[in-house]
Amino acid sequence: RDDRLHLAPALGGALGGCAPPEPPLRLGSIVFPGYEFVFLAREKGWLDERQVRLIELLSNTDALRALASGQLEAAMLTLDEMLSAQADGLDLCAVLILDVSAGADAVLAHPPLTLKELAGRRIAVEDSAGGAIMLSALLAAAGLRIEQVRKESFTLDRSIEFYRERRVDFIISVEPWVSQLERLGARRIFDSARIPGRIVDVLAVRRGVLDSHADAVRQLVAAHFRALAHWRSQPEEAQRLLAARLRLGPSEVSTAYKGLEMLDVADNRAWMQRDGQLTRVLQELQPAMQQDALLQRAFGLAEVADSSFLPPGR
Repeated sequence: RDDRLHLAPALGGALGGCAPPEPPLRLGSIVFPGYEFVFLAREKGWLDERQVRLIELLSNTDALRALASGQLEAAMLTLDEMLSAQADGLDLCAVLILDVSAGADAVLAHPPLTLKELAGRRIAVEDSAGGAIMLSALLAAAGLRIEQVRKESFTLDRSIEFYRERRVDFIISVEPWVSQLERLGARRIFDSARIPGRIVDVLAVRRGVLDSHADAVRQLVAAHFRALAHWRSQPEEAQRLLAARLRLGPSEVSTAYKGLEMLDVADNRAWMQRDGQLTRVLQELQPAMQQDALLQRAFGLAEVADSSFLPPGR
């Protein structure tokens, strides 16, 4: 299967006067535990690839660029990244809240370095809204300004390379690389558990395709929840299937999810209702992003999320 990102060639004329079928919804995703259940669904045959095509990318920055250029219709993103893109004119809508980070995003150091020794040191961080939020929180915890550290830009897939080659002193990374770095001896000095509700992952879709690809979006959301339920009811088989993409041993997969709160259908309905948790997160997150110059204006709940694509029921 060719899952590399490319522009599909233009379709020729309709045969026999019939309109051609709608092309599949293209969903971009990096390797991250909270994003993996659609890939598990594909592995189990629960994802109709005539409707949805999964595109594997190296960074969420790549996903945002592909969304902006029309090469993707949807992507797995952090909420702050989606909001920043909206402020820049990319009309996105969260149709699913995937997870809340509670330790899956972390800052790791070469021993014996600690948070107290951050000043003047090299820090690897991805050039993304999520990376900026973690860096800002880290600096606040250390009582430092950005000018007092040496920022080194990188992409998350290079976390192990940067650590092994000692290119930096500290690395801001996410699972599954956090677990791999800790196995190599890296020391966790700060993580997203210290900033609850600041890093939330969503399935974002370009609002302009919600009507034309409505069935594909519903099928994708349903497949995610089916795979999530399978992971909870049949953990051993699910962990075995998840292990290959996460590059972890099957027994290590559960560790990668310890820092994530995965949201089910009921959680999503509660979060997306008026005055629900998503509203509270937006009220706390957006002012913080504006203060850090990551967001030009704030958005209301109706501009951010649409719960109509969730499976029916409670």
